[in-house]
Amino acid sequence: MSELIEIAEPSAPEVPQYLVGIRVREPLMAEDYLTTEVGLHVGDFVVVDSGNGTTIGEVRRPQRPLPEFKRGRLYRRVVRRATEAERAEWRDLREREVQGVGTCQRLARTRGLTMKIVDVEMEPSRRRVTVFFNSEERVDFRDLVRDLAHEFHARIEMRQIGARDTTKLMDGIGPCGRQLCCSSHLKGFEPISVKMAKTQDMPLTDSRLLGNCGRLKCCLLYEFSTYEELRSRLPKVGAPCSQSCDGGGCMTGKVRALRVLKQSVVVRFQDGTEAEVPIDQLTWEGRDHIKRS
Repeated sequence: MSELIEIAEPSAPEVPQYLVGIRVREPLMAEDYLTTEVGLHVGDFVVVDSGNGTTIGEVRRPQRPLPEFKRGRLYRRVVRRATEAERAEWRDLREREVQGVGTCQRLARTRGLTMKIVDVEMEPSRRRVTVFFNSEERVDFRDLVRDLAHEFHARIEMRQIGARDTTKLMDGIGPCGRQLCCSSHLKGFEPISVKMAKTQDMPLTDSRLLGNCGRLKCCLLYEFSTYEELRSRLPKVGAPCSQSCDGGGCMTGKVRALRVLKQSVVVRFQDGTEAEVPIDQLTWEGRDHIKRS
């Protein structure tokens, strides 16, 4: 009796997957989309999944292989490359949106409203127009909505945004000479407080603490945790301390100032002299607790 031998069919090779940065609207940041397309370059247009359908997007970051540690994440997908007609439609829509900003600002000025039109977003069907504006005070825009509905022949939605979101949409160059963080890579805004400036020994009267939005700079947050950790190793200003001497004795004094990054302090000794002393040469009350923690 002959035996039946089952031969397993070879499995199909796995299709390589890539991440590509795509921007669906010009003021917005590019987000990662999943694709199996090969040869997408910056400036190409593609059709992508938008959650409630599809939309056109522009490639703004080159595609790269999907990292192994990101394979379990959910990404929206690139459906296909856009046709020439779809690319022309995307550009035409953006031109209409840019023109719409000027139209909205003109009508708001006619109504005497103190508001700044930041951006206008139109649906591809032109049935809904969303107007993003900034204002320091409460604005009654009911008459303006009627004017805009008559102008655009569409449903109008007004959205008031804060100073940080306004600067993010308008983009710009920071005092560091680079594109603003909020427009280039920040996904959201973290609370920024005066404490962060104090911890980093920055003068609170310095106008350079303010960003283009007129609020405290987001970059104050970047090194705040490092400064906090370094400060926790130092004694407080005014705390009594003593420095070990080579002859076996010690000199006592009080802390006058801190040098956080250098991990040293300025000490006024009892004889009236001052010197900058590294903390590994000092002892003060509570230092053993800092070492244990």
